[in-house]
Amino acid sequence: MSADARHTSRPTSHIARPVVGSIRQLLVMSFLLVTATGCEWFTDFKRQPHVVTWESWRTDSLGVRGQPQGSVPLDGTAVPAWQVSYAPTMAAIDSMAGIPNPVPVTAASLANGRKYFEINCAVCHGSNADGQTPNSRYGIISIPLNGQLTRDRTDGYIFGMIRNGRNTMPSYNRIEERDRWDVVNYVRGLQGLVTNVQFERGPLALPGVTGDKVPGPTTLGPNRPIPHRRAASDSAGRGGQQ
Repeated sequence: MSADARHTSRPTSHIARPVVGSIRQLLVMSFLLVTATGCEWFTDFKRQPHVVTWESWRTDSLGVRGQPQGSVPLDGTAVPAWQVSYAPTMAAIDSMAGIPNPVPVTAASLANGRKYFEINCAVCHGSNADGQTPNSRYGIISIPLNGQLTRDRTDGYIFGMIRNGRNTMPSYNRIEERDRWDVVNYVRGLQGLVTNVQFERGPLALPGVTGDKVPGPTTLGPNRPIPHRRAASDSAGRGGQQ
């Protein structure tokens, strides 16, 4: 090998070694920096400072707190979660078929049921429950509710379908229980099974209209608020006023 070749090849090995060493040092320093600061490689914002339900976050609070204000239902529930599963299965929905409808068919019930039906159900079942919707042109299955099969279903079964969902229908448990029974009554009206009460059907208003055309505040809470008792530290900070 000539002297020129030895001269040109020698610096290459000397340059490569420091580069590899510097990369290793950077990796080690990055690892130490991440572990020392407690940072996560993937941050999904799930683990962060927060107060969980009923957690005592003040020094003057009890270790076990009572129900939060507005959390106790007025009239209970017809079928609690521990009694019947929320699984979208035939067995779970069949087990609710025998639940009696506690809401009588009145003009107010049908009007409220119409509101929730148009918001949640009409997009797939049609405003007349006949399955005639624009979804069918895009390949989305539209299920009619005015057929004999659904007419023969019990109120509890329809209630369970809304609560759990099944197959292509998702759960609409976001509709509160009393309002859900109103939807069942309205479906019966669209099926022609309500003849003693006059009611309107179809869309309530144009898209974007609010007011009484959208659901109101929740009714799953006590009608008398839980009394608030000031803590000793609060009253002391306000000059002892009660």
